[in-house]
Amino acid sequence: MADEPRKPPLQLAAQLRRALGGQAGWSGVAVQILFVAVVVWIGYEIVENARANLQAQRIASGFGFLSNTSGFAVSQALIPYSETDTYARVFLVGLLNTLLVSIVGIVIATVIGVIVALGRLSPNWLLARISGGYVELIRNLPLLFQILFWYLAVLATLPSPRQSISLFGTVFLSNRGLIVPDLVPQKPFGVFVAAIVIGIVASLLMRLYARRQLYAVGEKLAIWPFVLAMLFGLPLMAILIFGAPFALDMPQLKGFNFAGGAKVLPEFAALTIALSTYTAAFIAEIVRAGLQSVPKGQMEAGASLGLSRGETLRLIIIPQAMRVILPPLTNQYLNLTKNSSLAVAIGYPDLFSVFAGTALSQTGQAVEIIALTMGVYLLISLVTSAIMSFYGWRLNRSLAA
Repeated sequence: MADEPRKPPLQLAAQLRRALGGQAGWSGVAVQILFVAVVVWIGYEIVENARANLQAQRIASGFGFLSNTSGFAVSQALIPYSETDTYARVFLVGLLNTLLVSIVGIVIATVIGVIVALGRLSPNWLLARISGGYVELIRNLPLLFQILFWYLAVLATLPSPRQSISLFGTVFLSNRGLIVPDLVPQKPFGVFVAAIVIGIVASLLMRLYARRQLYAVGEKLAIWPFVLAMLFGLPLMAILIFGAPFALDMPQLKGFNFAGGAKVLPEFAALTIALSTYTAAFIAEIVRAGLQSVPKGQMEAGASLGLSRGETLRLIIIPQAMRVILPPLTNQYLNLTKNSSLAVAIGYPDLFSVFAGTALSQTGQAVEIIALTMGVYLLISLVTSAIMSFYGWRLNRSLAA
């Protein structure tokens, strides 16, 4: 009997994979099922162990404590709050304070970061060195140190309210904070807000129409008179017809402090300045790297089209650089939001300070409060990431078109 022809090694390997493919597939599924079962079992043991410990210490579990009276004051509240309010109200106050410092910090850090990045790329030798020195100094100092520096070494050294720095007798700066006239809404406030919203929507629609005209027929429309009329003309018309939407509550010195007006706490100012300047140093490097990732020929192409340096950056360089900038920029926004929890070091009443700090020490509901706080920070981070991802998708879509 003649010997059968020997099969090539690749053919033998393919037959072996087909023969063992079914077994390998089932074994992979079995391993995944076993892993999920182990994770579920570990989670169950953790929950049961925590529940048993709470029962042994006679600590009630659950979120019923949120309806109990808090009994402590909060130095800054964006919504009405008193000591007789519940822990749920405390949670909301702390959350709004965290969102306030995070949003303000992100905006300021982005502006400073972009300015410093452009300064580092500037042909001006002095401006480039100053910008580089800012980045190297700020990003290499611990954030907590910078927060304490602004709070203790700068703001705490300001004069007392009686010797406060005054501007036209209406704005006062002291170690108690910045006191400015407060705007109290009146009846025409709703009409005023509606006029602003209509103006913004109309301006966006006009901008969209102008872009379509530019891409369709190459006609560049001057829409700035229309935008100014919508953004400023409509609110001004609402004021003239329906009256002033606000009344001024002027601050007055009474005793050892000010009464009336709106107060910007030194804790808020120190935290916002430190978070903004610290994060801006990293954003500046991210923006600089993104701008340098665009080939230099793009700048020359813009100049050949008769565009100024600013127009070339805005219309050609920055849209291409944003693909590189967006992912690490999102990380810095998330870091700023999470770093705001360092406010506990200077007593700013953010979510971590008043809820995971004071409320936890009073109620003893450590598991519930920590879980709720972690969930809120996770939700804020996911929403921020989703917004930046959506912006990146829109940007990639516009560049592909």
